[in-house]
Amino acid sequence: MHMFKQKSAFKKLDDPALVLASIGGDKEAFCEIVSRYQNLLCSVAYASLGDLKQSEDIAQDVFVEAWQKLDTLRDPAKLKSWLCGILRFKISNHCRSEKNQAIKNADDIDALNLSKVSESSMEDQAIDKEQQNLLWNTLSTIDVNYREPLVLFYREQQSVENVANQLDLNIDTAKQRLSRGRKLLKKAMTSIMEEALEKSKPGAVFTAGVFIVLEDVSKHTAAAVIGASSIKTSSFFKSTSLITIFAAFSGVISSFFGLKASLYQSRTENERKLAKKVFMLFMSFAAIFVGSMYGLQFLSASYQHYNLAFAVSSQILVLGFVISYLMLMSMIFKTVAELRAQERIFYPEAFAREVDKQSSKKREYKSSLHIFGYPLVHFKFGTPEINEPAAKGWIAGGSKAYGLLFAWGGLAVAPVSVGIISVGVITCGAVGVGIFSIGTVAIGIVAFGASAVAYKAYASLSALGWESAFSNGFSMAKEAAIGPVAYASEVNNEAANALSNMTVFGEHYQWILITMAAFVIVPAYLHFNQVRERMK
Repeated sequence: MHMFKQKSAFKKLDDPALVLASIGGDKEAFCEIVSRYQNLLCSVAYASLGDLKQSEDIAQDVFVEAWQKLDTLRDPAKLKSWLCGILRFKISNHCRSEKNQAIKNADDIDALNLSKVSESSMEDQAIDKEQQNLLWNTLSTIDVNYREPLVLFYREQQSVENVANQLDLNIDTAKQRLSRGRKLLKKAMTSIMEEALEKSKPGAVFTAGVFIVLEDVSKHTAAAVIGASSIKTSSFFKSTSLITIFAAFSGVISSFFGLKASLYQSRTENERKLAKKVFMLFMSFAAIFVGSMYGLQFLSASYQHYNLAFAVSSQILVLGFVISYLMLMSMIFKTVAELRAQERIFYPEAFAREVDKQSSKKREYKSSLHIFGYPLVHFKFGTPEINEPAAKGWIAGGSKAYGLLFAWGGLAVAPVSVGIISVGVITCGAVGVGIFSIGTVAIGIVAFGASAVAYKAYASLSALGWESAFSNGFSMAKEAAIGPVAYASEVNNEAANALSNMTVFGEHYQWILITMAAFVIVPAYLHFNQVRERMK
């Protein structure tokens, strides 16, 4: 514990104090010097040598020599400049010795114990070497005055202030060099890619191979397949793009009708304010959820080493959204009913009309036809009151609706249900739970939504599946996963494609979108229209 406190104390000391403590033999103080300047020295060395291992070795030698000769430093305030001076001297000596070396970058044969090196580790080393070579081939075309700030910038949390401080530059100069360095880096990378792609273009051997294959294929059959495929693909994407846009806005359209209905149901200014607040709360929670998901996707593209953490975070975000909507729905049911009871007491004149009495028949519709004791249709149109029962029928609708066939509402429970929270066999909602589920968050056996949790999960943002998962963002499953960030036994290959039934999904998902949009918009409009006629 004492050691940790001592290290923490050294972090607060300036360079002269650290130098004096180190000269007195305090190794912990010198370790703080190493921690403070190791990135600077390694980065400057790499910008000159282009070899990560050599740059770290030379930087380490600098610190060893500095420890031995620290008492020769006349001005402790100039510690950084002194260290950089030793570093540049060692770099110069190293470059001279490299020129005189007969075989550059040769490995000591005794150091290569091939019998102990696994095939996978050799592949990893080869990949790292290729990455280093590509990086240095690009950076080496840039002048060292621009190269050093670039290397430091990406090693110092992309902070211009840190770069300026480490290289003793003013902010404007650091910005200028970084800007110029980026332009040179982009130009160099473009040149390398153009050269590589030009060399990679297929030649005569490829042509000959295709010709041999075509000899065994019927020209008429090939033409028919190509023509049919082209027409089908073209029409599919044209229709699907429009359907996707329509489906994406169906929730907004439904919410608009819900808001208008709530305003027609309201009788006082407080109720109108609450209706608008409820609308904004649900929309805000959804916007935060979707925005956070896109934020995780952006981070995963920028910091790929943490993709698993981002994928797990996406599922925590899904859980948070579901819990927040359940809590919000429960709170709103209670708040709306309590406000209505309060407003009836303080503003009785606002409820003088027959339609606003709790016993009014206009507040609901029940069909005369009953089957097994339940009305065929039961819809409620008024603002929920305290202890008011839910709408119940074969087809039911209202703030709370329980249907034997179909239900629509804030909370909808039925074999086929549509609502903010929907539960059933076939469900559609902000949170849908069913065997076949569609929603912002869809939970079921087969689920389709912005996020999906299911045996087979299909989603635009995140998918968590038992057997398979498909997503344009994060995909996690036991057997098969398809997506930019995917984790499963089979990932982004033919086996994953087959297990996910992507061919069948591609053929039918536009109809799923059409059905979803219809189920969301049509009941919302019909309910709004009846509320307007009865409660206005």
